[in-house]
Amino acid sequence: MRTFAAMIMNVSALVQVKAFARQDGVFLALLWLCSFLLMVLAPASSLGGLLALATPFFVGWLLVRFRNHALGGFISFRRGLAFSWFTFFYASLLFAVAQYVYFRYFDHGAMMGMLVTSIKALEEVYRANGAATARQLGELRQAMTLVGQLSPIELAFIFMMQNIFSGAVLGFPIALVCRRAPHS
Repeated sequence: MRTFAAMIMNVSALVQVKAFARQDGVFLALLWLCSFLLMVLAPASSLGGLLALATPFFVGWLLVRFRNHALGGFISFRRGLAFSWFTFFYASLLFAVAQYVYFRYFDHGAMMGMLVTSIKALEEVYRANGAATARQLGELRQAMTLVGQLSPIELAFIFMMQNIFSGAVLGFPIALVCRRAPHS
C-alpha cells in the first residue's frame, strides 16, 4: 500500500513534469510552425520537411535538458514518457491554434493548391508506372475534394490529432533512449 508521502511526492513530480512540458511545448510548437510555414511558403525547399523530421531529436534534446537541469541528471522511463507525451500534447494544442489562424485568415486556398499540384504529380507517376488503377486515381481525387471542403477548424483539428498520435508513438523510443538511472 502506498503511503501518503509517496502519493504527494508523485503529485509534485507530475506537476513539475507538466510545468516543464508546457514550457518546452512552446518551443516544439515553434519548430512545427517554422516547418509548416516553410512547407507552405516554399514548397520546393526541403527545409520544412527536414525540420519536421527533426521533431523526435528536438524532443529528446528537451528531455535531456529537463533531466540534467531539473532532475540532477537522472530520469526514469515513466517520467521521461510523461514528459514527452505532455510536451507533444501542449505543442499540438498551440500549433493547432496557429494553424487555425493561418487557415482562417491567411491561406486563401494556397495549401489546397499545393496539395492538388502534388496529387497531380503523383497521378502522373502512378499512371506512368502502372501502380494505380483508374478507380484508385478517382478515389484519390475524391479524397482531395473532401479535404478541400473541410473548414479551417476541422483542418486544424485533424493536424492536432495527428500530432498527438505521433507524439504518443514517438514518446516511447524518446523516453527509452533518454532515461538514466542513478548509479548504485
